[in-house]
Amino acid sequence: MKNLYITLSFVALSFSLSAQNKDTKAADKLFARFEYVDAVKAYQKLVENGKGDAYVYKQLADANYNMFNSTEAVKWYAKATETNQDAETYYRYAQMLKANGKYEEANKQMQKFAAAAPNDNRAKAFKENPNYIPRLLDKTKLYNVNASDISSDKSDFGAVLHDNSLYFASARNGARKNYGWTDEPFLDIYKADYNTDGTITNAGTVTELNSKWHDGPITITADGNTAYFASESYKEKEFEKDKKNNARFSQVYLFKATKNGSTWGDITELPFNDKTFSNSNPCVSRDGKTLYFSSNRPGSIGGVDIWKVAINADGTYGEPQNLGNKVNTEGNESFPFIADDNKTLYFASSGKQGFGGLDVYQIDLSNGSEAVNLGKPVNTEKDDFAFTFNEAKKVGFLSSNRGGNDDIFAVSPICGVDVIIVVTDAKTGAILANASVSILDDKKNVIATEMSNANGEVKYRVECDRPYVVQASKDGYEGNSFAVTSSKGPTAKVDAALQPIDVIVTETEIILKPIYFEYDKSNITQEGAFELDKLVQVMKNNDKMVILAKSHTDNRGTDKYNLRLSDRRAKATAQYIISKGIDPSRISAKGMGELEPKVDCGAACTEEQHAQNRRSEFLIVK
Repeated sequence: MKNLYITLSFVALSFSLSAQNKDTKAADKLFARFEYVDAVKAYQKLVENGKGDAYVYKQLADANYNMFNSTEAVKWYAKATETNQDAETYYRYAQMLKANGKYEEANKQMQKFAAAAPNDNRAKAFKENPNYIPRLLDKTKLYNVNASDISSDKSDFGAVLHDNSLYFASARNGARKNYGWTDEPFLDIYKADYNTDGTITNAGTVTELNSKWHDGPITITADGNTAYFASESYKEKEFEKDKKNNARFSQVYLFKATKNGSTWGDITELPFNDKTFSNSNPCVSRDGKTLYFSSNRPGSIGGVDIWKVAINADGTYGEPQNLGNKVNTEGNESFPFIADDNKTLYFASSGKQGFGGLDVYQIDLSNGSEAVNLGKPVNTEKDDFAFTFNEAKKVGFLSSNRGGNDDIFAVSPICGVDVIIVVTDAKTGAILANASVSILDDKKNVIATEMSNANGEVKYRVECDRPYVVQASKDGYEGNSFAVTSSKGPTAKVDAALQPIDVIVTETEIILKPIYFEYDKSNITQEGAFELDKLVQVMKNNDKMVILAKSHTDNRGTDKYNLRLSDRRAKATAQYIISKGIDPSRISAKGMGELEPKVDCGAACTEEQHAQNRRSEFLIVK
């Protein structure tokens, strides 16, 4: 149903008149009237009767595309593109393939699109970065998305929260006549109660704003006294007649209403509406001075663009302005939402690189930055759109057909902290570039590892109110761990000062801090790795040195078992040294079991004494 407000459904008919014939006449009329459900049935009947051709296949594909029936659209686009098609058909085919998670096949169609329309910015973006999906999947999760209790079995979308009232558009009114595009009732504007526990109840129509045609979505000023909403131009008795197809075509217009007590009144049409194009999906800024909306008006870059218009103090309006190619593409951009800071714009786009269908993007309008895809779980392979956020309540809403129907989802931000690590030399304070820096969660799981940049910095985005540990290491320095205390952010700084390696080397032995092992285990711990890195550095500085690594156990367990365990520990130690670039011929390993205890305490050993006996030693053989 949101496609009415994305494609606006009032642009020129997509089919070629020359391709029509007497067999397709009835189906074409249904398509022309946007009665896609019945049009699909009519075209499919032609196929069943052996009258299918490239034109019929494309009509079936486009009708299913407009209804976002991606599986059927893929089926018919595949047949339509067996013969040469226009560039936009390849693009739509790619979008539907992505909606089904078929990214490699989508890329093949995007290659055809790029070849057919090399100057299209969507084609240029694809050629510059054809394998962008892994990058999107790696994005930090910004929001949790959960089903809301306001969705129905019909289309519901465009939810915006004002105070404790949630306004949205819905086709749930079963008493209304069905609309041929979706075979659902016409849209109405609804209002529901948003309760303190986050539940949403008592949804009902905003009667005074609704007509017998499509109405909604809606936006409301901060003071709650003015609303802007979309409705059809039939309301103003403005429409175009199509005698051939026995149809009337309206546009989507924007209207203003003012609050009169508990109801809305004084409904007026905005002066920049026009019966030759549509304006829809309004969003008013927090200060009430700017109205953002989507339109296919002259000057648009693509099918539908996002525009803005000044709302003057005297109630007049400025000249609508296109937001430009940082926001708009040759595809469709719609459902703008301007945040309380009056600079952060959220919008939906089918023309930028996304997962498929519509994706939600964010852009800072104040600094000329590029639009950023919000990533999963906000975006999916399906249509995701109409993102709004209430700063006071820290709750947002998202519309999506990820479940097969346009539904409203609740969005909650994930509190994030930017942990900024600066790696330095502990003695001189010098910046250390190309140091390995890992961040671990409270369960010691490594989340990510990166190398420090020329400024010795690494930045990680982590969740608020959780402790983390940073581990840093570099050749010639002792590796170390640094705690990152729980924080609400927005930033936390960690000074990772590393000590230059200073190892005691005698004629017979390299003396390190004990390389302890956990009880009954032979894996190298992170603390042990930091210490072994010192040995690696010594051996790199002395390339003729040959070492024997001896590993010992405590006296728990049988002699035979302990000998095997110590042998595994010795070999694990040697393998770690080799993994750091030391030639295997320069390091050998031997397990000693419990034969040479550090502390000869017999059966009376304490846990601390047992730990001292679980160790490795490094003898200089040559």
